[in-house]
Amino acid sequence: MTDPGNQLRDARSPYLLQHANNPVAWRPWGESALAEARASGRPILLSIGYAACHWCHVMAHESFEDPGIAALINRDFVAIKVDREERPDIDHLYMQALHAMGEQGGWPLTMFLTPEGAPFWGGTYFPPAPRWGKPSFRQVLEALAAAWEKDRAAITKSAAGMTQVLGAMARAHPGGGIMPEAIARAANTLLAACDPVEGGLRGAPKFPNAPIFRFLWQQGMIGGDRTFISVVELLLRKMALGGIHDHLGGGFARYATDAVWLVPHFEKMLYDNAQILELLSLAASHTPNPLLAESAAGIVAWLRRDMRVAMPVGSGTGDHAFAASEDADSEGEEGKFYVWRESEIDAVLDADSAAFKAAYDVTTAGNWEGHTILRRVTERGSEDEEARLAHARERLRAQRALRIRPGRDDKVLADWNGLMIAALARASSAFREPDWLAEAKTAYHALLATLAGADGRIAHAWRAGDIFAAGLLDDQAAMARAALALFEATGDPAYQADAERLAEAACHWFGDGAGAFYTTAADATDIPLGAEIRPRIVADNATPSGNGLMAEVFARLFHITGAPLWRERAEATLAAFSGREEMLQACPTLLAAASLLVEGGTIVVTGPMADPAAASLLATARANPDPTLAVLAIGPETEISPAHPAAGKAGASPAAMLCRRQTCGLPVTTPAALAALIAPNA
Repeated sequence: MTDPGNQLRDARSPYLLQHANNPVAWRPWGESALAEARASGRPILLSIGYAACHWCHVMAHESFEDPGIAALINRDFVAIKVDREERPDIDHLYMQALHAMGEQGGWPLTMFLTPEGAPFWGGTYFPPAPRWGKPSFRQVLEALAAAWEKDRAAITKSAAGMTQVLGAMARAHPGGGIMPEAIARAANTLLAACDPVEGGLRGAPKFPNAPIFRFLWQQGMIGGDRTFISVVELLLRKMALGGIHDHLGGGFARYATDAVWLVPHFEKMLYDNAQILELLSLAASHTPNPLLAESAAGIVAWLRRDMRVAMPVGSGTGDHAFAASEDADSEGEEGKFYVWRESEIDAVLDADSAAFKAAYDVTTAGNWEGHTILRRVTERGSEDEEARLAHARERLRAQRALRIRPGRDDKVLADWNGLMIAALARASSAFREPDWLAEAKTAYHALLATLAGADGRIAHAWRAGDIFAAGLLDDQAAMARAALALFEATGDPAYQADAERLAEAACHWFGDGAGAFYTTAADATDIPLGAEIRPRIVADNATPSGNGLMAEVFARLFHITGAPLWRERAEATLAAFSGREEMLQACPTLLAAASLLVEGGTIVVTGPMADPAAASLLATARANPDPTLAVLAIGPETEISPAHPAAGKAGASPAAMLCRRQTCGLPVTTPAALAALIAPNA
């Protein structure tokens, strides 16, 4: 008989460690747990969540800490706990199964599997007693255990059918490529889903949906259509003013539970803030706005103050990357760290309180459960008025820092860090903040030194001195994209070389041989249900898909180098998912890559880079708002690929030219002329 004890005590994941003292005999995901299920003949209870998940905490307290419920689980099931951020591949597989069952997804994800790992029933949160039309978790456990004993053949047949469904969902859908007309139709469909008053997508809850709005922004830049630009500007303005924005400490919560961005689900995720920072940078490059600049500076301040994680680099020295998230809860209450009562504001601000309360919606009754979530409700005032409000915010932040902080998930994830590194590189140029570029470079080199393997791959997760999750496609793609962002921001060819190496590693370990990429590597050993189920994920979620990012990396490398190989690889990836146009609107990152490949180009700056005139041209190029334009600095000693259309065209004096479709335009010599050359018609 296998030891029924909880086996999470040696885990590295903070989420798994949150469950290490449950009376449930949890196992971490892996071949050992799957083998135990097969040997015992018991079905698997699979519970998936993440450290910052409020309802995961609730279900843990109500059910997984209950000795009676734990006894039922331990008697009838093999219990496996998964951190969805550590194993997004496993989470994706079983979330797909839940959707195929007709259920709405979410976390905690609660799935019941055959001993072979095939799903046969599932849901999300289950209460300890029947409520909201849901059965109690105890009832669920008892009913499924009884069904497994009495109707095992029927369950096995149903699970086999679900396995076939998952196999169909894992397939690519090749076609002849993504045509401009298909991109335009998808863009217009997404545009029609936007909320013209409150920003974002219509209705509640409100998510940033950054991949969608990044695609819409790019469409506006390419076509000069102000409508697409405006929906992104509205989103950023409403979010920056709303309660989803931490006006004191900087950064944005994961989503708002309402339709007006007031009440956030208070956890802060690294990936959200990375993508929001990139959007703020693009929008501010197009139309400078103090609200955007302050929001961007707040994200970076939060990042540097609260999210750094020390990592060993070299011999005895240390550097840092960034933690995954901060929790929604503190002291067992959601949002307690962030909300205020009017009396608390008065006590801190004294004579400055009235002006602050008027600006940030502070009232005696509050705007949420008797408390106030700070949101900006007045128009921007004079420079002096804004300075006083900024001073008041800093005083309140200092007072808030004395509270018990929410928990922090300090694992370092390569893909999320890659998104943030690329965002910091762009933001440093957009907002003229060289320290932000230094922050990006520090994190990049720490990750590469700690997570890069001898075979060229980047591992997925690191914490407390150990790598504890193998690299996934998203890690290779996001870090290659980060390397290209640093190359464009610095001109250092070592970053381009890194990007090419990571792209080659992705092709070798994750490619399916027909243009698409699997999420997991070819040598992964703990993927259930056989090779047919191995997913090729192309639809974006809160983060861009690995296949979409790979297509973007290939397209950008093509524009930087002119090498046909990268164009061919981009075209192959795009074609691999082009066979079902109705699916494309769920893939905005892939669509953006398709537009980038055809419509994109390079801003080439030539001349001695130490010359102030060349430096000014380069600064203008790097701060441009069009994400389809790569930046290439060609000094007198720079080697440029002979395949690039700018090869042989560098002069001795500083100049800049715009190259598209393998043709370079006439050079210009002033920043104003360059800005006019690259400006969209909007």
